[in-house]
Amino acid sequence: MGDLRVRLAKTHTDLNRFTRYLLKDVEALDIMLREGWFETDIIRIGAEQEMCLVDRHGKPAPVNMQLLERLKHPNFVTELAKFNIEANVPPLTFEGNCFSELESNLNDMLHTLREVTFEQDTQAILTGILPTIRKFDINLDNLTPVDRYYSLMEAINMMRGNRYEVRIEGLDELNVLVDSALIEACNTSFQVHLQIKPDEFVRKYNIAQAIAAPVLAIATNSPMLFGKRLWAETRIALFRQSIDTRIASEHLRERSPRVTFGSQWLQGSLLDMYKEDIMRFRVIFMSDIEEDVMECVRNGQTPRLRALNIHNSTVYRWNRACYGISANGKPHLRIENRVFPSGPTVVDEVANAAFWIGLMNGFEDAYGDVTKLMDFDDAKSNFLAAARVGLGSKFTWFNGKKIIDMDLIRKELIPLAKEGLKKANINSEDIEKYIGIIEARNETGITGSRWILNSYAKLIKETTKEEATAAITAAMAKNQEHNEPVHQWKDASTSDIVEYEPTNMIVEEFMTTDLFTVKKDDLVELSADIIDWKRIRYMPVEDDEGRLIGLISSRALLRHFLRKSRYPDDKDTRVEDLMVKNPITITPQATIYEAMDLMRNNQLGCLPVVNKDSLVGIITESNFLDITASLLKRLAQKRNNKKKDKDKGGLV
Repeated sequence: MGDLRVRLAKTHTDLNRFTRYLLKDVEALDIMLREGWFETDIIRIGAEQEMCLVDRHGKPAPVNMQLLERLKHPNFVTELAKFNIEANVPPLTFEGNCFSELESNLNDMLHTLREVTFEQDTQAILTGILPTIRKFDINLDNLTPVDRYYSLMEAINMMRGNRYEVRIEGLDELNVLVDSALIEACNTSFQVHLQIKPDEFVRKYNIAQAIAAPVLAIATNSPMLFGKRLWAETRIALFRQSIDTRIASEHLRERSPRVTFGSQWLQGSLLDMYKEDIMRFRVIFMSDIEEDVMECVRNGQTPRLRALNIHNSTVYRWNRACYGISANGKPHLRIENRVFPSGPTVVDEVANAAFWIGLMNGFEDAYGDVTKLMDFDDAKSNFLAAARVGLGSKFTWFNGKKIIDMDLIRKELIPLAKEGLKKANINSEDIEKYIGIIEARNETGITGSRWILNSYAKLIKETTKEEATAAITAAMAKNQEHNEPVHQWKDASTSDIVEYEPTNMIVEEFMTTDLFTVKKDDLVELSADIIDWKRIRYMPVEDDEGRLIGLISSRALLRHFLRKSRYPDDKDTRVEDLMVKNPITITPQATIYEAMDLMRNNQLGCLPVVNKDSLVGIITESNFLDITASLLKRLAQKRNNKKKDKDKGGLV
């Protein structure tokens, strides 16, 4: 979430004033590190749980402010969008049954949240990217009304303009323009914190970088966005593109993205990372700083280093260094692992955390200095491969060895994680339970992403895309309540949906987007052949900029060729001669009812879908037939269920 008491640094005076505080914080941190101020006698773990809020149809529910008002709980906080919420888990000492305690605490917090969401007819879902999220949901009306978030949107707009192009290619391809960086709110994560001793920080940070790929591969849970099957962990690509403040240039100058894996191993000191981030990334936020950090240091008081923390919160490293103050007043350092998606269940998340923390604690004993065994570029390449492919990726591991991630996890990393947990005196029951989940997930190959893709592949053969994603979301909710690990889940089916009412659907959800179009100067024969080949009845006519200028129908073509057969001529007829000019259109944000009324009242067989003058889709009678078929099937299932209940003597 970050510090909410911030504002944009708009003038050079503001910028310079805050920068001075930032530089003093670095100086104070340097003194504290050299003089050994930091807590070293205890190691703690912690977590931040981000969630999506959905309505009874599984669609995003922008109600976080209302829920927080009813919760009145200090550990629940806002997130960027109104349909997200975050729970901060109190830190635990890294020992004994800390992981089962972490699971219990997370479940208790979810139970507290569910009591309130039930009253609001909403639900919290743990998922890296909500399968039912729509481009329609990513508008600034859904930005959480907090000054920090307004300032963040404004700052990114100032640096890159208000056009955000997102391009991600996987099994499908997403190429979309959005109006703001709010698209980042599609991402929800489970962020794990591990306290680190200062003299171990550099070595531990490099270990976190080296193992980022395999721990991500086994934990992927975000394979879809806007109904497109993209990366196994699409969050990685989406976060980078949505918060990227770089602009295109004619020159080959290198510029670093604010969302970054890094460019080299950490050398020297933690301070080097903070200094690099100050040098590379301009200050976005400022705040009124009341603390004189140098005076605090002189008086032996632990400074908050608020300026440094504010700037650090605007640089999004996948493994991020964090400074904090413990309850005993001593400063401490943490590594925040940001690679894990939210979900699939709490027990899965805790297993991911145990796997990562176990590796962090045991890796150096087994391998020593990781920078001597592996090129940084290989660590980075492995991370991107894991994000794209998920489990089944091929890595370049130590000493250039090529290995499939599943073999690496089974042969080397699982035993190493167990040893790392034993070293911290973690209870054997916790080790077997949580690392056992990782073991089973690796053996079956079923991660959250693979379950979603398997379910979608089956559902899309029998129903619409909208109902398929609704069924997946509904199945997620059921399985999460039972807290069963994802490798034990059955594939989602339409029977998982408690209620299916397409009345709340918008055009964007059921329009056809794989379009075949012609230009006004094309031959009529070309349009006729395309309509015949694709067995469609209507084809849009667009100009070179993708703007809709007409519509040609099979009926118009039939009349043309019938007339031509009776009255032959040598004239080449162009599409422009037969098309309907300025056809009636509809926007993607319109409801299904509006589309039906428009088609019925104007006796239309189709409606081109236009957004800001650009053709983005088309809806026809066949789309409505698909919806009708789904509804009839659902009504039949409901009747059969009632009959079964009656036959069993149950209540109807």
